[in-house]
Amino acid sequence: MAEISISKSDWERLKLKVKRKYRELSEDDLIYTPGEEEKLIQHLMNRLKRNREYVVFTLEKGLANIDNNRL
Repeated sequence: MAEISISKSDWERLKLKVKRKYRELSEDDLIYTPGEEEKLIQHLMNRLKRNREYVVFTLEKGLANIDNNRL
């Protein structure tokens, strides 16, 4: 089970941050359905070639400062 929970509205803002930081990610890479956090984490791990802790940390950091444009 995923360590984080992302709402649909938060994802729209977080997606922009992730896309800005990782320009190699496409719109298809950033498709997310609420409740499928685990699928998103796994996909980002594969695409970014990073471990689980890094991906979860990055997403949590973006959510913690959701009103901020920085990731």
